[in-house]
Amino acid sequence: MILAGRRIVVTGVLNDDSIAFHTARFAQEQGAEIVLTSFGRIMSITQRVAKRLPSPPDVLELDVSDTAHFPALAAELQQRWGRVDGVVHAIAFAPPTALGGNFMTTPWEDVSTAVAVSAYSLKALAGALAPLMPAGSGIVGLDFDATIAWPGYDWMGVAKAALESCARYLARDLGPSGIRVNLVAAGPVRTVAAKSIPGFELFESVWDGRAPLGWDVRDPSPVARACVALLSDLFPATTGEIVHVDGGYHAMGA
Repeated sequence: MILAGRRIVVTGVLNDDSIAFHTARFAQEQGAEIVLTSFGRIMSITQRVAKRLPSPPDVLELDVSDTAHFPALAAELQQRWGRVDGVVHAIAFAPPTALGGNFMTTPWEDVSTAVAVSAYSLKALAGALAPLMPAGSGIVGLDFDATIAWPGYDWMGVAKAALESCARYLARDLGPSGIRVNLVAAGPVRTVAAKSIPGFELFESVWDGRAPLGWDVRDPSPVARACVALLSDLFPATTGEIVHVDGGYHAMGA
Protein backbone atom coordinates (compact mmCIF):
# COMPACT_ATOMS: atom_id res chain seq x y z
CA MET A 1 0.00 0.00 0.00
CA ILE A 2 2.67 2.47 -1.08
CA LEU A 3 0.14 5.27 -1.68
CA ALA A 4 -1.88 4.79 1.51
CA GLY A 5 -3.51 8.07 2.52
CA ARG A 6 -2.36 9.91 -0.58
CA ARG A 7 -4.63 11.98 -2.77
CA ILE A 8 -3.89 11.77 -6.46
CA VAL A 9 -5.20 13.60 -9.54
CA VAL A 10 -5.16 11.51 -12.72
CA THR A 11 -5.70 13.17 -16.08
CA GLY A 12 -6.20 11.61 -19.50
CA VAL A 13 -8.47 8.64 -18.76
CA LEU A 14 -10.36 8.01 -22.01
CA ASN A 15 -11.10 4.29 -21.77
CA ASP A 16 -10.03 1.24 -19.83
CA ASP A 17 -7.15 0.34 -22.15
CA SER A 18 -5.34 3.63 -21.51
CA ILE A 19 -2.19 3.91 -19.43
CA ALA A 20 -3.93 6.57 -17.33
CA PHE A 21 -6.77 4.18 -16.45
CA HIS A 22 -4.37 1.45 -15.37
CA THR A 23 -2.37 3.98 -13.36
CA ALA A 24 -5.57 5.11 -11.61
CA ARG A 25 -6.51 1.52 -10.85
CA PHE A 26 -3.11 0.58 -9.48
CA ALA A 27 -3.00 3.80 -7.44
CA GLN A 28 -6.29 2.83 -5.81
CA GLU A 29 -5.04 -0.69 -5.19
CA GLN A 30 -2.06 0.86 -3.43
CA GLY A 31 -4.27 2.91 -1.11
CA ALA A 32 -4.68 6.24 -2.91
CA GLU A 33 -7.82 8.32 -3.09
CA ILE A 34 -8.11 9.67 -6.62
CA VAL A 35 -10.07 11.99 -8.84
CA LEU A 36 -10.01 11.97 -12.62
CA THR A 37 -10.24 14.93 -14.97
CA SER A 38 -11.95 15.24 -18.32
CA PHE A 39 -13.83 17.82 -20.36
CA GLY A 40 -16.50 18.50 -22.94
CA ARG A 41 -17.99 15.59 -24.82
CA ILE A 42 -15.30 13.27 -23.45
CA MET A 43 -16.54 13.87 -19.89
CA SER A 44 -19.40 11.38 -20.18
CA ILE A 45 -17.01 8.72 -21.53
CA THR A 46 -14.60 9.23 -18.64
CA GLN A 47 -17.48 9.05 -16.15
CA ARG A 48 -18.56 5.70 -17.57
CA VAL A 49 -15.02 4.35 -17.52
CA ALA A 50 -14.55 5.58 -13.95
CA LYS A 51 -17.22 3.11 -12.83
CA ARG A 52 -14.89 0.27 -13.84
CA LEU A 53 -12.30 1.26 -11.26
CA PRO A 54 -12.24 -0.53 -7.89
CA SER A 55 -13.70 2.57 -6.21
CA PRO A 56 -15.41 4.81 -8.79
CA PRO A 57 -13.93 8.31 -8.41
CA ASP A 58 -15.38 11.69 -9.23
CA VAL A 59 -14.49 13.26 -12.57
CA LEU A 60 -13.61 16.96 -12.45
CA GLU A 61 -13.56 19.27 -15.45
CA LEU A 62 -10.23 20.26 -16.97
CA ASP A 63 -9.76 21.46 -20.53
CA VAL A 64 -6.09 22.37 -20.73
CA SER A 65 -6.79 24.72 -23.65
CA ASP A 66 -8.95 26.88 -21.34
CA THR A 67 -6.80 28.81 -18.86
CA ALA A 68 -9.79 29.40 -16.58
CA HIS A 69 -10.05 25.69 -15.84
CA PHE A 70 -6.76 25.51 -13.92
CA PRO A 71 -7.65 27.82 -11.02
CA ALA A 72 -11.14 26.30 -10.95
CA LEU A 73 -9.67 22.82 -10.58
CA ALA A 74 -7.31 24.02 -7.84
CA ALA A 75 -10.19 25.65 -5.97
CA GLU A 76 -12.28 22.48 -6.16
CA LEU A 77 -9.41 20.34 -4.87
CA GLN A 78 -8.66 22.83 -2.10
CA GLN A 79 -12.25 22.59 -0.93
CA ARG A 80 -12.48 18.83 -1.40
CA TRP A 81 -9.13 17.66 -0.03
CA GLY A 82 -7.12 20.63 1.19
CA ARG A 83 -4.02 19.14 -0.38
CA VAL A 84 -2.85 17.12 -3.40
CA ASP A 85 -0.14 14.50 -2.98
CA GLY A 86 0.33 13.53 -6.61
CA VAL A 87 -0.56 14.36 -10.19
CA VAL A 88 -0.50 12.15 -13.27
CA HIS A 89 -0.17 14.11 -16.51
CA ALA A 90 -1.41 11.87 -19.33
CA ILE A 91 -2.46 14.55 -21.80
CA ALA A 92 -1.27 14.74 -25.40
CA PHE A 93 -2.80 15.76 -28.70
CA ALA A 94 -1.64 16.74 -32.18
CA PRO A 95 -3.87 17.56 -35.14
CA PRO A 96 -3.71 14.99 -37.96
CA THR A 97 -1.72 17.41 -40.12
CA ALA A 98 1.09 17.30 -37.53
CA LEU A 99 1.56 13.53 -37.87
CA GLY A 100 2.10 10.92 -40.53
CA GLY A 101 4.98 12.38 -42.53
CA ASN A 102 3.72 15.95 -42.79
CA PHE A 103 6.57 17.48 -40.81
CA MET A 104 7.66 19.93 -43.50
CA THR A 105 4.15 21.11 -44.33
CA THR A 106 2.44 21.33 -40.94
CA PRO A 107 1.19 24.90 -40.33
CA TRP A 108 2.25 26.72 -37.17
CA GLU A 109 -1.31 26.79 -35.85
CA ASP A 110 -1.32 22.99 -35.63
CA VAL A 111 2.22 22.85 -34.27
CA SER A 112 1.31 25.31 -31.52
CA THR A 113 -1.73 23.21 -30.61
CA ALA A 114 0.41 20.10 -30.24
CA VAL A 115 2.97 21.88 -28.06
CA ALA A 116 0.40 23.72 -25.95
CA VAL A 117 -1.71 20.66 -25.19
CA SER A 118 1.08 18.10 -24.92
CA ALA A 119 3.83 20.08 -23.17
CA TYR A 120 2.79 23.48 -21.83
CA SER A 121 -0.17 21.85 -20.07
CA LEU A 122 2.29 20.10 -17.73
CA LYS A 123 3.58 23.47 -16.54
CA ALA A 124 0.08 24.93 -16.30
CA LEU A 125 -1.20 22.00 -14.27
CA ALA A 126 1.84 21.97 -12.01
CA GLY A 127 1.62 25.70 -11.47
CA ALA A 128 -2.05 25.50 -10.51
CA LEU A 129 -1.72 22.58 -8.10
CA ALA A 130 1.75 23.13 -6.60
CA PRO A 131 0.38 25.43 -3.86
CA LEU A 132 -1.70 22.47 -2.65
CA MET A 133 1.17 19.99 -2.75
CA PRO A 134 3.19 19.32 0.42
CA ALA A 135 6.83 18.29 0.49
CA GLY A 136 7.17 14.73 -0.73
CA SER A 137 4.52 15.09 -3.40
CA GLY A 138 5.11 13.94 -6.94
CA ILE A 139 4.14 14.85 -10.48
CA VAL A 140 4.52 12.16 -13.14
CA GLY A 141 4.02 12.68 -16.87
CA LEU A 142 3.74 10.16 -19.68
CA ASP A 143 6.42 10.45 -22.33
CA PHE A 144 7.59 8.74 -25.51
CA ASP A 145 11.36 8.91 -25.95
CA ALA A 146 12.12 12.14 -27.83
CA THR A 147 15.85 11.61 -28.30
CA ILE A 148 15.36 10.29 -31.84
CA ALA A 149 13.01 10.93 -34.78
CA TRP A 150 10.30 8.26 -35.04
CA PRO A 151 8.47 7.35 -38.26
CA GLY A 152 5.27 9.35 -38.58
CA TYR A 153 5.54 10.92 -35.10
CA ASP A 154 6.69 14.27 -36.47
CA TRP A 155 5.51 17.27 -34.43
CA MET A 156 4.30 15.11 -31.58
CA GLY A 157 7.93 14.09 -31.19
CA VAL A 158 8.86 17.76 -30.97
CA ALA A 159 6.09 18.27 -28.41
CA LYS A 160 7.42 15.36 -26.35
CA ALA A 161 10.89 16.90 -26.46
CA ALA A 162 9.34 20.08 -25.12
CA LEU A 163 7.60 18.02 -22.42
CA GLU A 164 10.92 16.52 -21.36
CA SER A 165 12.56 19.92 -21.12
CA CYS A 166 9.54 21.34 -19.29
CA ALA A 167 9.75 18.57 -16.70
CA ARG A 168 13.39 19.38 -16.00
CA TYR A 169 12.65 23.07 -15.46
CA LEU A 170 9.70 22.21 -13.24
CA ALA A 171 11.96 19.89 -11.24
CA ARG A 172 14.32 22.82 -10.76
CA ASP A 173 11.66 25.30 -9.70
CA LEU A 174 9.48 23.00 -7.58
CA GLY A 175 12.31 21.07 -5.94
CA PRO A 176 12.84 23.65 -3.18
CA SER A 177 9.23 22.98 -2.14
CA GLY A 178 9.92 19.25 -1.98
CA ILE A 179 7.85 18.45 -5.07
CA ARG A 180 9.33 15.86 -7.43
CA VAL A 181 8.70 15.97 -11.20
CA ASN A 182 9.48 12.93 -13.34
CA LEU A 183 8.46 11.35 -16.65
CA VAL A 184 7.89 7.77 -17.67
CA ALA A 185 8.96 7.07 -21.25
CA ALA A 186 6.69 4.19 -22.19
CA GLY A 187 7.11 1.67 -24.93
CA PRO A 188 4.26 1.55 -27.46
CA VAL A 189 0.95 0.51 -25.93
CA ARG A 190 -2.05 -0.29 -28.09
CA THR A 191 -4.43 2.43 -26.89
CA VAL A 192 -6.98 4.52 -28.77
CA ALA A 193 -4.52 7.43 -28.73
CA ALA A 194 -1.72 5.30 -30.16
CA LYS A 195 -3.91 3.95 -32.94
CA SER A 196 -4.44 7.52 -34.15
CA ILE A 197 -0.72 7.80 -34.94
CA PRO A 198 -0.07 6.85 -38.57
CA GLY A 199 2.41 3.99 -38.78
CA PHE A 200 1.94 2.88 -35.17
CA GLU A 201 1.94 -0.72 -36.36
CA LEU A 202 5.61 -0.28 -37.31
CA PHE A 203 6.44 0.11 -33.63
CA GLU A 204 4.41 -2.96 -32.77
CA SER A 205 6.18 -5.10 -35.33
CA VAL A 206 9.74 -4.43 -34.14
CA TRP A 207 9.57 -3.52 -30.46
CA ASP A 208 9.16 -6.96 -28.93
CA GLY A 209 11.98 -8.38 -31.03
CA ARG A 210 14.50 -5.68 -30.06
CA ALA A 211 13.58 -5.14 -26.43
CA PRO A 212 15.78 -7.47 -24.36
CA LEU A 213 12.97 -8.04 -21.85
CA GLY A 214 10.38 -8.33 -24.59
CA TRP A 215 7.36 -6.05 -24.85
CA ASP A 216 3.62 -6.58 -24.94
CA VAL A 217 1.83 -3.69 -26.65
CA ARG A 218 -1.44 -4.89 -25.11
CA ASP A 219 -0.27 -4.52 -21.50
CA PRO A 220 -0.12 -1.02 -19.98
CA SER A 221 0.44 -2.32 -16.45
CA PRO A 222 4.28 -2.06 -16.36
CA VAL A 223 4.01 1.64 -17.23
CA ALA A 224 1.23 2.17 -14.68
CA ARG A 225 3.30 0.51 -11.96
CA ALA A 226 6.26 2.80 -12.69
CA CYS A 227 4.01 5.87 -12.46
CA VAL A 228 2.66 4.75 -9.10
CA ALA A 229 6.14 4.00 -7.78
CA LEU A 230 7.30 7.50 -8.71
CA LEU A 231 4.28 9.00 -6.94
CA SER A 232 5.19 7.13 -3.77
CA ASP A 233 7.97 7.82 -1.29
CA LEU A 234 10.08 5.00 -2.74
CA PHE A 235 11.92 7.62 -4.84
CA PRO A 236 12.38 10.48 -2.35
CA ALA A 237 15.46 11.95 -4.05
CA THR A 238 14.57 11.42 -7.71
CA THR A 239 13.40 14.36 -9.79
CA GLY A 240 13.93 15.65 -13.32
CA GLU A 241 14.27 12.03 -14.40
CA ILE A 242 12.96 10.14 -17.43
CA VAL A 243 12.35 6.51 -16.49
CA HIS A 244 12.15 4.22 -19.51
CA VAL A 245 9.59 1.46 -19.24
CA ASP A 246 9.99 -0.11 -22.68
CA GLY A 247 11.53 -3.53 -22.14
CA GLY A 248 14.98 -2.02 -22.63
CA TYR A 249 14.40 -1.06 -26.27
CA HIS A 250 15.87 2.45 -25.78
CA ALA A 251 19.27 1.02 -24.77
CA MET A 252 19.75 -1.16 -27.85
CA GLY A 253 21.61 -0.14 -30.99
CA ALA A 254 20.14 -0.35 -34.48
